[in-house]
Amino acid sequence: MKKKMVTGKTFGMTLVLAMSLVLSACGANNNAASGNGGGNSAQAEGAAPAATAAATVAPAEPQELTITHELGETKVQKNPQKVVVFDFGVLDSLDKLGVTVAGVPQANIPPYLSKYESADYANVGGLKEPDLEQISAIQPDLIIISGRQSDYYEELSKIGPTIYMGVDTERYMESYKENAEKLGQIFGKETEVAAELENVDASIQALNEKVTAAGKKALIILANDGNISAYGSGSRFGIIHDVFGFAQADENIEASTHGQSVSFEYVAEKNPDYLFVIDRGAVVSTSEPASKELVENDLVKNTNAYKNGKIVYLDPNYWYLSGGGLLSVEAMVNEVAATVE
Repeated sequence: MKKKMVTGKTFGMTLVLAMSLVLSACGANNNAASGNGGGNSAQAEGAAPAATAAATVAPAEPQELTITHELGETKVQKNPQKVVVFDFGVLDSLDKLGVTVAGVPQANIPPYLSKYESADYANVGGLKEPDLEQISAIQPDLIIISGRQSDYYEELSKIGPTIYMGVDTERYMESYKENAEKLGQIFGKETEVAAELENVDASIQALNEKVTAAGKKALIILANDGNISAYGSGSRFGIIHDVFGFAQADENIEASTHGQSVSFEYVAEKNPDYLFVIDRGAVVSTSEPASKELVENDLVKNTNAYKNGKIVYLDPNYWYLSGGGLLSVEAMVNEVAATVE
């Protein structure tokens, strides 16, 4: 009897110990599954939030640039989407770079930019009288102006970020390049702009070498309403002297926006080797275009320019309306180069 009691007691203790071990094992497994102590489960839990975070990363904030220009400093978001452009030179640069614009002044658009006359683009008024209500309706991210709109700078700046990008004619090429590079910076087109400027530089260098070697004198006149005015170095058309290399037939021409009023007697007296003519009436439609009968009169026929076939009628769309663009400056160089032997 004593032996049986000992055996029963031993069996009971063994059973209790076995049950304890089973319960401990289950507890450990539960802790591992719930992540309260298992290293593998912690990694599994950490992986899920990481994947979720990667899938829901917020887009980077738009980069803001500070553009310094003649009228001040303007903060501009890089790659603005809704752009209003008043300067046709800037418009032709943006067209060359493949940048879409929202609004332009649709009167007097140069023929080579005629696509901007369509209803795809908002008409934002005239070159000298912006339509502030229409511009405000666009809610532009950027407004680009030049000299003709400078009086509206403060009003336009209240509507949207506004920058001045007119060409400084006293430093034409430097100003032209600075404007192009600013456009490249704003619209992420730095590489394309650099390539275009390099091509223009090469063309200008070739032209300047030919002009300088020839040593000819030139006179530039603007024809308007039957009257003519002369332009020299540092003027809106002074690139012919300052960059292309033509000497001036008259070194004392008064520098002004509208040129120095002159007569055909003056032209005959100065006797230029080249007479460059820009016909304003042909592009603003306020008068009949200047004809050869107007310019090539008996007085002018006595000049070397007439005798040698060097009266050159420059395209006013490039020279008067849209100078300073990546397209227009290239065209201006090529147009003059074609006249130089």
